[in-house]
Amino acid sequence: MLADIQSWGETLRLLVELAGTAAFALSGLLEAARKRLDAVGVCVVACVTAFGGGTLRDLLLDRRPFFWVQHVELLWGVMALCVLVMLFMRQRHFEVTEKAIQWPDALGLGLFTATGVHLALNEQMPMLVAVLMGVTTGVFGGVLRDVVCNEVPTAFRDHRPYAVCAFAGGWIYAGLGLLDAPGWVALVACVVVTAGLRLMALWRNWELPAWRV
Repeated sequence: MLADIQSWGETLRLLVELAGTAAFALSGLLEAARKRLDAVGVCVVACVTAFGGGTLRDLLLDRRPFFWVQHVELLWGVMALCVLVMLFMRQRHFEVTEKAIQWPDALGLGLFTATGVHLALNEQMPMLVAVLMGVTTGVFGGVLRDVVCNEVPTAFRDHRPYAVCAFAGGWIYAGLGLLDAPGWVALVACVVVTAGLRLMALWRNWELPAWRV
């Protein structure tokens, strides 16, 4: 029975990681299209965004093989997504705006934060380290996307909470774990809180204090 529960929990974690990969790949793809990169550039930016945070997490946790090597179908999925979305955008003459990028980016932030905390706790990391692994997984892909596209990363220049949302969501996961809540409840709660806070910050235009000289 315990093995079945653990297997179901791992399946849920993989589904969340798959959804997070797709969401971040889409945000990278849209940003590359907004910068008018060619097809190769679009695919590279999408892959960097989708796999950057998880790769850094696996490096820091000394996990091998990397998650996208272990599940190579993620690579095929991102490449297929790039082709389909580029064809759709060319046929419909879809105009990419910054707001269009923010929605999949917020969803990817929540999904990847949850998987980062989950894997770190499974590796018996201290709670603070696990939360920071969640923040790293959720934020770093977007940072790489913006750097490759020659932009100051959104996580640093946008005064609306970004990494702070991931940090809060990570503690929700850790806190529910301390209360012996089911793993799927902690995972879903982390996604909802992280993505929900980010979307609320965008909607209500919440801003963190800016550094003033």
